Amino acid sequence: MQVNIIIFGQLTDIVGNREIRLTDIADTDQLLATMHSMYPALLDIKYVIAVDKKVISGNTDLNNNSVIALLPPFSGG
Repeated sequence: MQVNIIIFGQLTDIVGNREIRLTDIADTDQLLATMHSMYPALLDIKYVIAVDKKVISGNTDLNNNSVIALLPPFSGG
């Protein structure tokens, strides 16, 4: 199974790319564990996760070709 991850804002500085693909990721807990081991600096930044255009708050199962967005905090005005 493959998932597509789109990275926004200051998170791209950490990851070094706006888009990455990972395989064998079953849920968002596994995704976070993998991302944090690949990019430990992500542990120091707050961000939210959206799966298939819906912001999630807990562990969520992923499907083949799910699109995950890592979104840094937004400031409004």
